[in-house]
Amino acid sequence: MQYYSTNKKTPDVSLQEAVVKGLAADKGLFMPREIKQLPATFFSNIKNLSFQEIAYTVADAFFGEDVDAESLKQIVYDALSFDVPLVNVNDNINSLELFHGPTLAFKDVGGRFMSRLLGYFIKKQGQQQVNVLVATSGDTGSAVANGFLGVPGIHVYVLYPKGKVSKIQESQFTTLGQNITALEVDGVFDDCQALVKSAFMDADLNKKMKLTSANSINVARFLPQAFYYFYAYAQLQKQGKDKNVVICVPSGNFGNITAGLFGKRMGLPISRFIAANNRNDVFFEYLKTGEYKPRPSVQTIANAMDVGDPSNFARVLDLYGHSHEAVCKDISGCTYNDDQIRTTIKEVFGKYHYLLDPHGAVGYQALAEHIRPEENGVFLETAHPAKFRDTVEPIVGKVEIPAKLQAFMRGTKQSIELPKDFASFKNYLMNV
Repeated sequence: MQYYSTNKKTPDVSLQEAVVKGLAADKGLFMPREIKQLPATFFSNIKNLSFQEIAYTVADAFFGEDVDAESLKQIVYDALSFDVPLVNVNDNINSLELFHGPTLAFKDVGGRFMSRLLGYFIKKQGQQQVNVLVATSGDTGSAVANGFLGVPGIHVYVLYPKGKVSKIQESQFTTLGQNITALEVDGVFDDCQALVKSAFMDADLNKKMKLTSANSINVARFLPQAFYYFYAYAQLQKQGKDKNVVICVPSGNFGNITAGLFGKRMGLPISRFIAANNRNDVFFEYLKTGEYKPRPSVQTIANAMDVGDPSNFARVLDLYGHSHEAVCKDISGCTYNDDQIRTTIKEVFGKYHYLLDPHGAVGYQALAEHIRPEENGVFLETAHPAKFRDTVEPIVGKVEIPAKLQAFMRGTKQSIELPKDFASFKNYLMNV
């Protein structure tokens, strides 16, 4: 499979080059030259397949030309060693719980898959050490760091905004050591993301070290997120609720919903999507006006969505031929402030005894307000509520911390503080 840049100013590359480079030379994002349709028989029988069986079929459509079948199957089965259950909250609204992996967040799926795929290519080619740069507003850093922990030939640098991720999230990538380095940037997520992108374009850094990204700008991080959309549909089909499916995605950097859109292009019977934003609502404004106006992000209690210039917007535009009308046919949008998020958490817990995290709350509320009587709705519950205790406990009372999180919290923080200017970041990397 060949991959092209959304900016269309560089030649196509192989999957290996797209994964290892992360970002195209013209600063565009890589896209597969072809999105294969899956056969109707796959969908008619999907309720009888396991999560891993479904994921392997989808993975084969994207990666099967470049990775031998046995290796790809091992990557998929090893990465997806946990369930992603669909839980009914009320009536026709269901929660797809994506927090049952090692770091209790949806990014375990893409992070674990990418780490194994990159490891496969490194072993196959006998390459020099690859350095993974990843910017995080919360859960990406922990999922990627834990996915790559101890993988030979790979060193991970996690850039995160100082004071703007929860203590539990921070502990999941600052206490690991080994081949994981945490860089605490005096800025916001967008500053961290800008540093990563600038590093890819810097000739000196690329001459010194082989760089790649594990953010959703990397095709090996965002494409595997399509797996659980297919699995959600399979679980709906098993319940006889697979007609008129609408999926609501809490959206920050837009890799998650883009993966769902790819699933739809592959034949997955999803009627429409809702992109739910917090106060960082540049995509919501685009849907209303047709104009994309990125701006500095603002801090909210749904911190993983605090993105003012979502990278994957370029992929959404490319997928729909830059047609605002076409985008709006498949995607609608909503936006909520912190008070509204708190109210949703309180009301859903009180009425249905279901505990939402702040991001899932945005997804639930958008779906509750806009689902139609004949539709079957799914919102993505992207992280375990215990990761946001400081927000959730004042609303619903004490939240039990899972053993997995407690283990991280017992570790000692190890991080390096950096200002947000690129010169300082470059100087650090040039001297490691």
